[in-house]
Amino acid sequence: MENPQDYELIVPAQYENLSLIGDFVVAVARRAGLDDKGVFDVQLAADEACTNVIQHAYAGEEGAIHLVCSVHHDRLVIRIHDAGKPFNPLDVPPPNLSGPLEQRNTGGLGLHFMRSVMDEVRFEFDEHGNHLTMTKRKTA
Repeated sequence: MENPQDYELIVPAQYENLSLIGDFVVAVARRAGLDDKGVFDVQLAADEACTNVIQHAYAGEEGAIHLVCSVHHDRLVIRIHDAGKPFNPLDVPPPNLSGPLEQRNTGGLGLHFMRSVMDEVRFEFDEHGNHLTMTKRKTA
């Protein structure tokens, strides 16, 4: 059985911490052996996820973002937890990517980007908050 290497970061849910989160995720992704595209993808996904936590889960209230990045031999798993308002991805309509810009909804793009660049995206919420798990597999 594999023992992944875990890296943990807990920061206040504030926009000014997004660069710290990005630097952390990039460092772990490089340590995991992801190629440049993989590193970019996980940074984009983590930024979108944490921006959504700040903007929607806490919506101006104080709270923390807890990240755990697990380096496995064949993949990187990023787990993000917050104790903000419950989030159900089924409540977010898919974005209109083909209509004229003025007719497109503004919501759902972050979730779309996360699902597009990661190999797996899973949301759960319970009495302890929201749990997001994203997986990026290493390319051969």
